[in-house]
Amino acid sequence: MWLDDGHYKKVLDNLYDGIYLLDDKKRIIYWNKGAETHTGFTKSEVMNMPCHEVLRHVDDKGIVLCNNDCPVSKTIKDNKLREVDVYLRHNEGHRLPVSMRIAPIKDCDNQVVVAVEICGEGSPKYTLQQKLKEMKDLALLDPLSELGNRRFLEMSIKGKLEELKRYNWSFGILFVDIDHFKRINDTYGHDSGDRVIKMVSKTMSNSLRSFDLMGRWGGEEFVVVVVNVYEEQLYAVADRLRLLVEQSGIVIDSESVNVTVSIGATLGLPGDDEFSILKRADQLMYKSKHSGRNCITMYRDETTCSMP
Repeated sequence: MWLDDGHYKKVLDNLYDGIYLLDDKKRIIYWNKGAETHTGFTKSEVMNMPCHEVLRHVDDKGIVLCNNDCPVSKTIKDNKLREVDVYLRHNEGHRLPVSMRIAPIKDCDNQVVVAVEICGEGSPKYTLQQKLKEMKDLALLDPLSELGNRRFLEMSIKGKLEELKRYNWSFGILFVDIDHFKRINDTYGHDSGDRVIKMVSKTMSNSLRSFDLMGRWGGEEFVVVVVNVYEEQLYAVADRLRLLVEQSGIVIDSESVNVTVSIGATLGLPGDDEFSILKRADQLMYKSKHSGRNCITMYRDETTCSMP
């Protein structure tokens, strides 16, 4: 195969972007350092493994693509270049948004293999590290989840309410709680509970727009501030978070452990302060709990509506 040429292999190995190759049965036959960095999986863990057993791609609706709508399978079949945005499963369990570029190529034996390039979206890594450092210096960072803490959330919501009052700039709040979290701690221990918190926080924060905000309220509770939205858009964001968490999971002692979340959603209303809007969102979240969990309860014109 042309990768046996040490020059080309050295170039691919040292690209920042992730590159991996699949044979016609979608088994991984090459995995560069960029792929290790993006996914958390080492080369030794994935070589000769079927792609779907490693990355388990889903779309933004949480639908698994590996079986019925696999873009790699389509490229193998029609030899066409494709570019798609998907969420892959990181080795730590959370979902990560990536842009995939899929291209058919031929090796020296004239066999078709597929090259996949994965590029992480969002801010550059250096910028993210600087932002985290600034938040830490200001005592606004939750050390476990690496999200903003309660103080950060209260300050942010207060600012958004001022914008609503002055400029009528709409925003919404999502109050998110991990379902049956005590059961996770009791069954697997608090270290595993911490891993679940990290997984959920990364899955949700990775799927938000760069100008939306998210923080850990405490324990297994999170608050998301979604800007420039109305009711239907806010519900769509909440549902995307719910579906992506449902499709995430970690492995504990060879057992796959998945969790779900219950969400309360409300827009900022005239007369709200940071305490009243958070209290309303919290109450809506508890309605989701009582409605069977893994659902969203939305505040709509002084009424509530629970939706799976």
